[in-house]
Amino acid sequence: MYSELILTLHSVGAVQFGKFKLKSGTLSPFYLDLRILVSHPEVLRDAARILAQTLSPLKFDRIAAIPYAALPIGTALALEMNRPLIYPRQAKKDYGTERVIEGKFNAGETVVVIDDLITTGASKLEAIATLNEAKLKVKDVVVLIDREQTGSAELAARGYSLYAVYKMREVLRVLRAAERISEKDFQDALNFMETQ
Repeated sequence: MYSELILTLHSVGAVQFGKFKLKSGTLSPFYLDLRILVSHPEVLRDAARILAQTLSPLKFDRIAAIPYAALPIGTALALEMNRPLIYPRQAKKDYGTERVIEGKFNAGETVVVIDDLITTGASKLEAIATLNEAKLKVKDVVVLIDREQTGSAELAARGYSLYAVYKMREVLRVLRAAERISEKDFQDALNFMETQ
């Protein structure tokens, strides 16, 4: 199932090749769109199962999914592992309960942060800051795919451990070996990663 999920992610369009403008404005020869998993429940289930294997040796009280891409993944993972889920809001509610974190938790608990992928680590550090303000402890961040840019180093510099099911170079190797992508796409992606 390990390499098989990479092929499936490519089949459903979660891993694409071409020219894509990233949030930073940089042009990338590949794009990861893991938000599409909500439309493929069987793939989402498989992703949750493989993420559960990555989380199984970690010690934590709750799963904290980062909105928005990780919310369906976190929900599937919570169901798979029968573990409670919380999530830090991107903006505090100014009505109702005015919560900044949704779900039940207790100060002092340890949470594992879940996201779909990591590039620079900025969104993970923002979420961790919110969780820490609520007196929750964070040691570990788990993602499905590490784009192998600066994210891992950024987290490590602040004392957090990153666990990724797949690293982008591995995704590329599997797709190339299965002849899902051309040698040009493979090399263009590797060259791009070397410059980031």
